[in-house]
Amino acid sequence: MDFKLELISVPVSDVDRAKAFYVEQVGFNADHDHRISEELRFVQLTPPGSACSISIGEGLTEAEPGSVQGLQLVVADIEAAQAELRGRGLDVGEVQRFPWGAFLFFRDPDGNGWAVQELPSRD
Repeated sequence: MDFKLELISVPVSDVDRAKAFYVEQVGFNADHDHRISEELRFVQLTPPGSACSISIGEGLTEAEPGSVQGLQLVVADIEAAQAELRGRGLDVGEVQRFPWGAFLFFRDPDGNGWAVQELPSRD
């Protein structure tokens, strides 16, 4: 039996600001934005090429905005990812290289922490 992780809730304080950040600066696709009721708004965003999405919104989680850390995106070319993200106005810093891969790091406007990883060669 397969168990597929397909949605992760990311707590934010301002849904419109977070949606603009993830779509315009990080390059996620805006899949859904539905106001279900006055207390519930569901926004689903997906990184290009990913089978897993994030949800932001109102009434989705009791977690504090900025409390999610360690979210990770994997790319084939870390330098190309750095150039693309910087071109979108995102501060990703310099590439950091470790035996387990090359990384860039960024935070969303609430402080939720992300890593972008290029896996090491499997040679």
